[in-house]
Amino acid sequence: MAASKKDYYEVLGVSKNATDEEIKRAFRKLAKQYHPDVNKEAGAAEKFKEIGEAYAVLSDKQKRSQYDQFGHAAFDGNGGAGFNGGFGGFEGFSGFDFEDFDLGSIFESMMGGGRKSRGNRKQKGEDVMVKMSLSFDEAVYGCEKTFKVNINDACSSCNGKGGSGEQTCPSCNGRGRVVSEQRTMFGIFQTETTCPNCNGLGYTFKEKCSTCLGKGYKNISKTFKLHVPRGVDTGDTMRMSGKAGVGANGGPNGDIYIEFKVGTHEIFTREGRDAFVTIPLTIAEAVLGCKKEIPTIQGVIVSEIPAGCQNGDKFKFRGKGVDDEKTGKKGDMYGIIKIITPTKLDREQKKLFKELAETKLDTDSEFKKYNKYTED
Repeated sequence: MAASKKDYYEVLGVSKNATDEEIKRAFRKLAKQYHPDVNKEAGAAEKFKEIGEAYAVLSDKQKRSQYDQFGHAAFDGNGGAGFNGGFGGFEGFSGFDFEDFDLGSIFESMMGGGRKSRGNRKQKGEDVMVKMSLSFDEAVYGCEKTFKVNINDACSSCNGKGGSGEQTCPSCNGRGRVVSEQRTMFGIFQTETTCPNCNGLGYTFKEKCSTCLGKGYKNISKTFKLHVPRGVDTGDTMRMSGKAGVGANGGPNGDIYIEFKVGTHEIFTREGRDAFVTIPLTIAEAVLGCKKEIPTIQGVIVSEIPAGCQNGDKFKFRGKGVDDEKTGKKGDMYGIIKIITPTKLDREQKKLFKELAETKLDTDSEFKKYNKYTED
């Protein structure tokens, strides 16, 4: 019923003042989203039809003018313009120029005719992703790790063939692909898919392997050893080439990808190759200066802390950060001063601090600026 139809502009999500290009762009976006070959949700086909119907009117200047004047009544045979024909479902959808519509990869997967079969082509085995946790020290200094992973390995009983008595698949005639026809609003299209009978191999066996049931592989748990180089960080990945799933039709094995997640350290943090450590100082050390033993990624060093240093002061120790095994470069180590105020003092310490408090210590410019706002 015309009265129950949605406004064509609302269907495409454009304003009534939209340009031809805006209408075309909106249609392409929605058609890709709701095309029945892509969207299998309930109602997607009807939505796709609705989108196409709206575009057929709004992309035609004469039909758009009639629609703007009379609405849906212009096309139901009862309106003032008396435009007959309607749309009548997918089959009745006309006035649409296929060349004007580019679904790219969607139609590429639909067009089976004339395309070379992929059935007997060598296919790489499945890749496997492994997430590996490392301690801070393991990541910084490198280590050897052992891990297990499930992979599709060639069946030893049939040497990966899947059976004996190889014969041409009767379903696909050896192509490994089968073609089916699909009727759409654009006409009849051929869709080419992997043959379900031979799983794309192009051949079947008179006798399937009882171990792998004709697949040519078995899913097994396998143990691998990995050398983790110095300097890896969270998010870094390594590849073990050819160690994953067995390939099909003589294709190469898949690869194992290892992604690292690095734990935290008790006193060190890092940013790439650079590392950071907090250097705790007593009040006396901060005021008078001192020689301080400082732990770094590359070992303990002794550094001179100047008198009068402040909280947050940063010292750079060149080349004492993380050693990156892959690049051969070393990062820097940064020490950040943190002055620790004592919370527990014995009687003698309290006496000394009281004596110190009686001396004039607030001569710094910061005190002067602050005191200016406390005076009446």
